Amino acid sequence: MPKYPLAIAFLAALLFGAATPASKALLRTLPTFQLAGLLYLGAAIGVIPLLIKERSFNWPWNLDRETGLRLLGATGFGGIAGPVFLLFGLRLASSASVSLWLNLELIATVILGHLIFRDELCINGWVAIIGTLAASTLLSLSEGHAGVQAGLLVTIACLCWGLDNHFTALITGITPAQTTFWKGLVAGSVNLIIGMGLDGYTATISLTVAAIIVGIFSYGISIVLYITSAQKLGATRSQIIFSSSPFFGVIMAATFLGESISLAQIVATVLIIISLAFLFFERHGHLHRHEGTAHEHWHRHDDGHHNHVFPGMPGSIYHSHWHEHRAITHAHPHWPDPYHRHEHDEE
Repeated sequence: MPKYPLAIAFLAALLFGAATPASKALLRTLPTFQLAGLLYLGAAIGVIPLLIKERSFNWPWNLDRETGLRLLGATGFGGIAGPVFLLFGLRLASSASVSLWLNLELIATVILGHLIFRDELCINGWVAIIGTLAASTLLSLSEGHAGVQAGLLVTIACLCWGLDNHFTALITGITPAQTTFWKGLVAGSVNLIIGMGLDGYTATISLTVAAIIVGIFSYGISIVLYITSAQKLGATRSQIIFSSSPFFGVIMAATFLGESISLAQIVATVLIIISLAFLFFERHGHLHRHEGTAHEHWHRHDDGHHNHVFPGMPGSIYHSHWHEHRAITHAHPHWPDPYHRHEHDEE
């Protein structure tokens, strides 16, 4: 396996992890809604290079109704509500604790997948959920009353992003980069307009540019790098590496913001690492049926579900094009992966 996809995946995690301490610094001057808007407008700008590389662009109003509703749900929950709840929580707690709380996004995605989207969850997954929730509770209690409030706000944000992950994974006819672009453009504009209506806009040009740059790198280019690494490593391996992003956030909070690392944060970090190990080592297989359909979506040809051939495209590369599926019932083992899932009917 080439080394550069690993480096790209870690760089994606580093950039994403930097968002929390950078946002903590920006919140000293910028109101919550305005910062949320600028960050996501930056995300839209950050994925433009990937859009240019794709050489095709689908307008959201040309999507079918079901796909449009999923894009709307991803934008509303993941682009508008999620970052606002996160930033309100970040105002009340240290950025190191908030960085660690962000591991709840993966747990929220897994729980929602099990409860709503019929994804299978075995014993390792439940152990991971209990361990991560215990770590999050420890962090909340260690920061007092404000910490409990912050923990609840960040948990709500992670639930919003969990729904966003599932909606995004089910979107067809538009690539992840295009989804991110529209989500960032629409959600960023909405939150910025709300923020200007609530507080006016008094930020300097340099502060505005700084917030947009954080969005470009931490939410835009980070996603571009993650997708690039997933094309080489596979979604599961790249997600394992990307899950290191909160720990980069803790290191940056201590290095650049001068935050002290408490014993509770160290214990929580160990609990979270063990919990994520249980989650990523979960592997199960079950019989499921894929109905015949024709659509365009992000996929690869070696995943056991796409047996067609696309000229000049290796089986391990993620890409998007219009293709047909034949109805098939089969069983295969797979890992829980909230960012690349498929619909199936249990037999």
